[in-house]
Amino acid sequence: MDFSPDLNNLEEMKTRYRVKICGITNREDAWAAIESGADALGFNAWTGSKRFIDLRKEAEWIRQLPPFVTKVAVMVNPTVADAEAVAGMPFIDMIQFHGSEDEAVCVHFSKTGIPFIKAVAIKDAASIENMTRFGTRDLLIDAYSAGAFGGTGRLIDLDLAAEFVARYPQYRVILSGGLNPDNVAEALRKVRPYAVDVASGVEREPGKKDHSLLAAFIHASVF
Repeated sequence: MDFSPDLNNLEEMKTRYRVKICGITNREDAWAAIESGADALGFNAWTGSKRFIDLRKEAEWIRQLPPFVTKVAVMVNPTVADAEAVAGMPFIDMIQFHGSEDEAVCVHFSKTGIPFIKAVAIKDAASIENMTRFGTRDLLIDAYSAGAFGGTGRLIDLDLAAEFVARYPQYRVILSGGLNPDNVAEALRKVRPYAVDVASGVEREPGKKDHSLLAAFIHASVF
């Protein structure tokens, strides 16, 4: 039996980009994202976020989510002890450092074997230098916004993002910052990242997802 793709069937030739839905705060939104095809969910453990979720209080339903969907705890400038405690929760698969954590913290985690993503806000050419210092292949690039740690809805500089991906081909780059169902396909074509991340672009209000926008975003990430 021949299992090679039919070149006359364009459906088989589509690219499926990985999608992380961030800022999940409740069971219903988590399942809507999963049923729409999300590969990963982000839970914001930073109390300063409009999308903050207490992981310990919400542990029961998070624990019941499917095993093949990656659960990511998003933290901003945590202590090493706090980050290790969250990483030790049995329903959390990865930590995302989304603050101004320095390389010492990240290198410490790289030595523990705890998987993590380091977020980097890119502002200009200088901000994309020396990414090897964080000790992880998983980097999330976000739009720069003074005094904010993501979730602003501000569109990332796509030219700078594309330069970032081209400069670091050995890294798994997650594109974030102002993406929504209307612009994600164009952003993917231009930047060609490993994955995309969205929060505000699929919400009806901070922390509450619009399920139709979730489905539209994920659908637009396949072309």
